[in-house]
Amino acid sequence: MKSKLAIAIAAALFTVSCTTTQAPAAPQQVNAPVAVLATAENPQAVAGQSLTLKQIMADQDWVARSPSNAYWMLDGSGVLYQQKRLGSQVSDWYHQPLNEAAHLVPLEKLHLYAYQSGVYNGDRSMLAYTFEGNVFVRDLSTQETRQLTRNDARQSQLVFLTNGLLAYRQGNEFYTVDPQTGLTQQIAALALRDKPAANTEPKDFIAREQQQLIEFVQVERKNKAERFDYRQQLQRQNSSLAPEPFYLGSGKQIVATSLSPAGDKLLVAVSAPQKWRDDGDIMPNYVTEDGRIAAEPVRARVADAKPVDHEIYLLDLTQGDATKLTYNTLPGWDEDVLADVRRENYAAEGKTYRSEKKPRPITLMQDWGWQAGAIRWTHDGSQAALMLEAWDNKDRWIATVDFAGKQLVNHERLHDPAWINYTHNEFGFLPHSDTLWFQSEADGYAHLYVKPLTGKAKQLTKGKFVTENPSVSADGSYIYFSANVIHPGQYEVYRVHTGTAKLEQLTALGGMNHYELSPQEDRLLIKHSSALQPEELYVQTIGQQDTQRLTYTATEEFMSFDWVAPEIVAIPSSHVDDPIYTRVYYPKDYDPNRAEKYPAVVFIHGAGYLQNAHAGWSNYQREFMFHTFLTEQGYVVLDLDYRGSKGYGRDWRTAIYRQMGTPEVEDLVDVVKWAGEHAHVDTERMGTYGGSYGGFLTFMALFKEPGLFKAGSALRPVSDWAHYNTGYTSNILNLPDDDPIAYRRSSPIYFTEGLQDALLINSPMVDDNVFFQDSVRLVQRLIEQEKENFETAIFPVEPHGFRQPSSWLDEYRRIFKLFEENLK
Repeated sequence: MKSKLAIAIAAALFTVSCTTTQAPAAPQQVNAPVAVLATAENPQAVAGQSLTLKQIMADQDWVARSPSNAYWMLDGSGVLYQQKRLGSQVSDWYHQPLNEAAHLVPLEKLHLYAYQSGVYNGDRSMLAYTFEGNVFVRDLSTQETRQLTRNDARQSQLVFLTNGLLAYRQGNEFYTVDPQTGLTQQIAALALRDKPAANTEPKDFIAREQQQLIEFVQVERKNKAERFDYRQQLQRQNSSLAPEPFYLGSGKQIVATSLSPAGDKLLVAVSAPQKWRDDGDIMPNYVTEDGRIAAEPVRARVADAKPVDHEIYLLDLTQGDATKLTYNTLPGWDEDVLADVRRENYAAEGKTYRSEKKPRPITLMQDWGWQAGAIRWTHDGSQAALMLEAWDNKDRWIATVDFAGKQLVNHERLHDPAWINYTHNEFGFLPHSDTLWFQSEADGYAHLYVKPLTGKAKQLTKGKFVTENPSVSADGSYIYFSANVIHPGQYEVYRVHTGTAKLEQLTALGGMNHYELSPQEDRLLIKHSSALQPEELYVQTIGQQDTQRLTYTATEEFMSFDWVAPEIVAIPSSHVDDPIYTRVYYPKDYDPNRAEKYPAVVFIHGAGYLQNAHAGWSNYQREFMFHTFLTEQGYVVLDLDYRGSKGYGRDWRTAIYRQMGTPEVEDLVDVVKWAGEHAHVDTERMGTYGGSYGGFLTFMALFKEPGLFKAGSALRPVSDWAHYNTGYTSNILNLPDDDPIAYRRSSPIYFTEGLQDALLINSPMVDDNVFFQDSVRLVQRLIEQEKENFETAIFPVEPHGFRQPSSWLDEYRRIFKLFEENLK
């Protein structure tokens, strides 16, 4: 039965603040609601008609063409955003003034507005950015924009130097350009070859004798040496020439580079060449333009992964010196952190493991949400900080460079016996300061810290919530962020003072809120959504609660349906102290006292580390609409954030370490039990479905807990984690060679004998994320075990994320049929 508390929470989470004001409606062709007309191909698109699967799975333009990539105009007078064209995959840019209707940005003017990721000079009087690989500079006092390059070489990594010049990278060369005169000069070049020499030393007896006996050879070597020495002297003594390259050696590849704002140093990370695939890593594509089968190249598997190590070089551009920075100053750099794991696996094979200390492969941190990279400088270039991670995923370090001693100085070692999160790793220096700021899960949640280079770290935020998308004010006084402080499923915008650690809540909109601070730092551009409203743009003045809505992109057709607002319920766990937050959808005529209990469906979200039981618009919008459709057919629907999901802290995230599919299925058992006791659900008539990680968990639930669900549909499912990618899988299960126990414990293909209930496998054939082979191998296992109650549906032209409405419709008709036949 729905409690008063659950209803109150739902109301609080899904209602936009009543103080919202409205901007003038935008023109129909820009971002006003788009009417979906009834046609022969789309006869159901008539307002007020009952919801159908065909409607839900149609091209999603009928729902909304929500604004994306939104950011502020430089003067704060409006915003820019992209919007998908109706019936097209192309998106256009729009300018939305705060008090006028939006208008299309003409293609011939796009370069004037492409400054979203621009960089400022020291006094913020100039802004530099790239558009289609070329460099532009905006004078903020005159609003004049100058184009500094026009070529197809593609410039990147812009940085204003302390001397006023603008530096950029082009290929493996670095240049400065004077924004006033346009004078361009090369300041550094990186060469992936050995340093040239005038003559090579004789390599054997015959060569030595040849050089001693033959006068012609001696003369040629002498002339060659003199020419070489002359070029070297000219290079050193004539300042009009480009500097000599830094020779990093052959057989290497450049991973990352970062130039000091002082223009005198360059940090470079290199590694051995990395192959992203082998010749056998192919995917057959059966439906091609020429009617033949194409062998599409795909990524390698984690089972084939080899450790990667980055070498970090400090290049002195003034002296021309290169120094390799070693990792032996980092605590734990040589620990055998996998000793217990290896010992367990050795013992399983009747062998004894002997642990020893040896250097661990270490790389620059690869955060999945970064743009700025793992090397950050102070404003004057006097200090540099690097974020490093062990390739075994167990440690993260923040270290600065001692330029005098030419070594790394550790400031934080974050160790996790499971794995270091691949998000929540933002860091840098506070503006005009050598104080570090960073995110860390040290206390179990992703919180914000500051640390002077000579002092201890100070924690700025505390509590059972996570910080997202932190950004620092221009003067370094505040760090802005969004966080789920009030409720795990509600994200508002906050700021914390970097000196006093005083926390301020800036928005109170409910739902899900992402933000961008205005250039003047007086307003927020908010990307707000609720469970029933796709993301729209709002503006709010800091210190005030009133908001101004800028966009209206949800269609009248979508808004005309009476969608079911899910309640977020904290379902008690029988295994851990924290509850399992779950969206629950009830039929509109729900009667907790009726004689017949309800059938139910449990949706399992994908990605593993993802949050879906929140108060905002779901990334699974078709599934959200499908859940309303199911309630109209008399089902209760539950959508849980199982252990491993995002938004609930480190321990919830890492509960699945070395046992994927065990804690999550335990959570499914608890959700099923709760539904039977509190939602008037018949637990003998429950089904489940999910895609990708959700498909994997559908397998695990049906194979390891037969009878829990009478039917399940696994979409684009993982069946064997050894075949998935390295970046995701090795975090959670280590490498197959180190930890075969974890892979056998976590892969559905080892548990197929447990299948008793109805299973539908939906597999796209050109999926370069979860390979079609995963389903093929598992189906063969089911055949060999003479299982009868499974079916397989294939989708010949679809990748991991379906594109064709006809494929979506076919898939969900099959899922609905599975539930109707087995749960009613």
